[in-house]
Amino acid sequence: MGINEKQLALPRIFKIVVRKRFYNPAQLFISSFLLLICLGTCLLKLPFALQTPLSWIDALFTSTSAVCVTGLIVVDTASHFTFWGQLIIMLLIQAGGIGILSFAALFTYFLKGGSTYENQLAVGTYSNTERMSEVFVLLRRMIWVTVGIELVGALGIFWSLGEGNGLPLGKRIFFSLFHSISSFCNAGFSTMSNGLMESTVIHNYSLQFVISLIYIFGGLGFPIVVNVLQYIKHVYRRIVGKWTLRGSFHRPWVLNINSKINLVTTGLITLLATLVIYINEYGNVLSPHDGIGKLVIAFSTATTPRTAGFNSIDFGALQFSTIIFVMLLMWIGASPNSTGGGIKTSTIALAVMNVLSLARGKDRTEVLGREIGAVSIKRAFATMFLSLFTIGVAIFSISFFEPNRPLLEIAFECFSAYSTVGLSLGVTGSFATGSKIILIIVMFVGRVTMLSVLIAFIKKTKYTHYKYAQEELTIY
Repeated sequence: MGINEKQLALPRIFKIVVRKRFYNPAQLFISSFLLLICLGTCLLKLPFALQTPLSWIDALFTSTSAVCVTGLIVVDTASHFTFWGQLIIMLLIQAGGIGILSFAALFTYFLKGGSTYENQLAVGTYSNTERMSEVFVLLRRMIWVTVGIELVGALGIFWSLGEGNGLPLGKRIFFSLFHSISSFCNAGFSTMSNGLMESTVIHNYSLQFVISLIYIFGGLGFPIVVNVLQYIKHVYRRIVGKWTLRGSFHRPWVLNINSKINLVTTGLITLLATLVIYINEYGNVLSPHDGIGKLVIAFSTATTPRTAGFNSIDFGALQFSTIIFVMLLMWIGASPNSTGGGIKTSTIALAVMNVLSLARGKDRTEVLGREIGAVSIKRAFATMFLSLFTIGVAIFSISFFEPNRPLLEIAFECFSAYSTVGLSLGVTGSFATGSKIILIIVMFVGRVTMLSVLIAFIKKTKYTHYKYAQEELTIY
């Protein structure tokens, strides 16, 4: 039976249509995380990964929390999963932290010896690079910086554990690697049932401090870390050049404005948060600690809401005012292009600067001798609105399934899920199935951002080279 040319041509045409139809960076980004979550769910259901039975909804929740580097758990990681299950969770955290799309792009690049323009555009959209030649340079640096910091962090954790921790050498190595990866990716997962509140490590302040430093680096963002390393290299070359009389190596704006704004904002928020928690909780959750211990625990408690999710104290025992303050810290989150979530430090900084500019009567936002683009301001306020809208819908939805649950507990879980923090007031595991599904959706949306979801499903406007007559609306 013969086949005509039109029938032969149909599959080729179909392939082209599918490729063009689904080519969208936001769709690729979202799809990659969905596939990874589904894969992780199936792996966590395998018998060799479990010590006790696990329902599909709990497996999905755990996989989503790991891939979205959140850290919220409905089952105890230490008692429910075997070594292999914990290893799967660690790998899911690593893949989710860097981004499965970045992994796929790098593997394609190395296997084929290059990459297509479309692949570079897709990765460039989420790596915040303007020139196509910089995309894979940044991604290679991303891998090296990630691996380097995680290895150094693992060595620091291994050293801080000491010899008297009771762990065999193999378990001590895995403990160090697991917590280093979980810290750098701001995941908050731990192989200890009580996290950093475990009696064996709660007073190990060197371990608490090392883990805090690791997740702070992870929350800064890859471009900022790379830029800071470039600045350190530049300062070193200037000092060496000055002493060897080989001339000046001065270059202006080595540390770009994006890095400056995020570093200053991160520093100010960290300092303020540490002081607030130290003063407010001095006689409460910090009372079991003395001297430098109080300051270290206050520092770790102030920085972990910035999407890290490690608990050095019982967050359910915090003062009411401190819990509200922690929710604000969770909402702000980490810096852009990092493993952390939240609306990002640059967003809150732009919002504050824009408000100050309006108060001064300016029609533009200026900082450090530069004018901030209108697009950045629009994105900042869109991000803030979409985050509050999503969290509000989540709180309303969970309150439907949990009518007798205090509003504070529901709100705390929703802020934690959206900002991919992982902190909890200890109620996640007792939520109904419907509430768990809502949190799964919120964690996913918080990781890929609501703006990406809208971009993926809303058709882009083709014609933008026109302007209507302007009108002013009454605001206040």
